[in-house]
Amino acid sequence: MKCDDVRSANIIADEDGVECLVIDRETFDQTVGTFNELQKYLQGYVATLDRDDKKRHARRSLSRHQSHPLSPDVIQLKEMVSTFPTSTPFDQLEVVATLGVGGFGRVELVKLQGKDVTFALKVIKKKHVVDNRQQEHIHSERKILAEARSPFVVKLYRTFKDDKYVYMLLEACLGGEIWSLLRDRGSFDETTAKFCVGCVTEAFDYLHRKGVLYRDLKPENLMLDTEGYIKLVDFGFAKKIRCGQKTWTFCGTPEYVAPEIILNKGHNFSVDFWSLGILVFELLTGSPPFSGSDQMMTYTFILKGIEKMDFPKKITKRPDDLIRKLCRRNPSERLGNLKNGITDIKKHRWFNGFNWEGLKVRTLPSPLKRELSGPTDHSYFDIYPPDEDSPPDELSGWDIDF
Repeated sequence: MKCDDVRSANIIADEDGVECLVIDRETFDQTVGTFNELQKYLQGYVATLDRDDKKRHARRSLSRHQSHPLSPDVIQLKEMVSTFPTSTPFDQLEVVATLGVGGFGRVELVKLQGKDVTFALKVIKKKHVVDNRQQEHIHSERKILAEARSPFVVKLYRTFKDDKYVYMLLEACLGGEIWSLLRDRGSFDETTAKFCVGCVTEAFDYLHRKGVLYRDLKPENLMLDTEGYIKLVDFGFAKKIRCGQKTWTFCGTPEYVAPEIILNKGHNFSVDFWSLGILVFELLTGSPPFSGSDQMMTYTFILKGIEKMDFPKKITKRPDDLIRKLCRRNPSERLGNLKNGITDIKKHRWFNGFNWEGLKVRTLPSPLKRELSGPTDHSYFDIYPPDEDSPPDELSGWDIDF
């Protein structure tokens, strides 16, 4: 391991035969590290064990999670809405427009009565949650968003409940969905795509350090705020896992699902890196690389792999290389899942010259900033008819902590 000398020892196979698993030096060094790097790591690890546990824990928490403090405006809004009763929020809020609809319910743009302050109110049918056994996912989404402190993750101000719905009062991202913008433009140029992927990479960096697996990346879940910065929304499939742990839930959007999810092999943070590669492809071309006439056909294409796929000419050499490295079939070989972690993505040649520090502190001008007339401007969203369907009451009590 230390040098390139050939091992002189003989290994005699069992008479019944053996299965030999091989890894070349380059792959080993990329995945695990060189001998010298491992030696330094182990020396540092042993030294760390001798230090005071409390100091070590405090230092690790500070360096790993990099939480952003809440701004005074956000603190003020949280204090304001904390005085609302826990039941229906509509005594203090008026509906301006519907921003989106789905099987779960709706997302309404709501305005604080008497003030020029707006929120996005996610209205979730309790009966739908119970019928689809999504109680755990809703609780997980609420907990993860309540704890999140990142400018690249949508803010949750508080929750409500009544007999028919649970509500999440969220930050209003009035720039609209990346999906609708991509639909209108057809595809993004590299500068715009790079900015989008940069925002998502920062979101993943934060979430993964907090132990949160996202699992639902797609253009529909990327929203633009007033400054044109991307926020990750919809954490219904997100899950907290420990380092080294795998989870087996089959979830995600078919075109973005990683092979190990399809094969039910168990998955971890590496599925988010796979989906990041799919996103790069879709932003640059307008459609994902794997798409069939039905879900099973899409999954078949995914399992065939991206290695030998011919990419459209509009994908140049550097993003081509990034996509293929993010979408390796073997999760342990994916960029972002190697020994340098997500730093390998940020240092990829496609991002040469990209201002990561400016992105983090939001001084980098966004190529996606859109004009807004005010806090109630919803012109970048589709028009939806009013909801005249009232669901039945759901009183099982699964939402007692909401």
